[in-house]
Amino acid sequence: MSLAEPDLSTAPAPRRPRGRPRKTADERDDGNRRRELVAGAARLFRQQGFSATSTRDIAAAVGMRSGSPFYHFESKEALLGAVMLEGMQGALQRQQAALALLPAGASPRERLRVLVRNHFDVLLGPDSDFIPVMLYEWRSLETTQRVEVNRLKDRYEAEWVPELEALHAQGQLGADPALARLMIFGALNWSAQWYVPPSGRSAKARARASLDDLTTSALQLFLKEPA
Repeated sequence: MSLAEPDLSTAPAPRRPRGRPRKTADERDDGNRRRELVAGAARLFRQQGFSATSTRDIAAAVGMRSGSPFYHFESKEALLGAVMLEGMQGALQRQQAALALLPAGASPRERLRVLVRNHFDVLLGPDSDFIPVMLYEWRSLETTQRVEVNRLKDRYEAEWVPELEALHAQGQLGADPALARLMIFGALNWSAQWYVPPSGRSAKARARASLDDLTTSALQLFLKEPA
């Protein structure tokens, strides 16, 4: 073997890069387009209803060709499932982040305030179409989709149970905690039908409640003042 011809059999193998391989531009674009589809579908399902919305409508709303949604979702039903599933995943993450900001010694009432305020933001803030879609299009979901969405919904509501039980034990919540949880969510979720956010400078606009105002009113409605 000459010096010009190294023995490749003993040469070290090239090192593999650590971590996950970087996504290509096409893969990143696919992820963005998928998110756009889910957000566009949620908005149209809320405005028009699931049955009255076609995949052509959804594609047009996000600037795609009529058949492009099927590259990401096999059917309109699968897209509906994604709206609810990803909506609940986002709501759960936001709730956990809001609770994490509380000091360790926060009272059950303070924790419930954060839960209610965050829920109003999930319901009525930016990108808040998925819960109204859940409320009115639940029957359109396939069985397997319902199981997954219910699993996340149960995790989301489970965060409320210890606070309601503690408030009941302290005499600030008069109703049975399990029943109170159902009634509280029913009342809060219905606000998606009637709430109009304050905007502009007119007297009428200033009279509309902020999400903080709604939170205070809800706690006054459901809880007694601490002794």
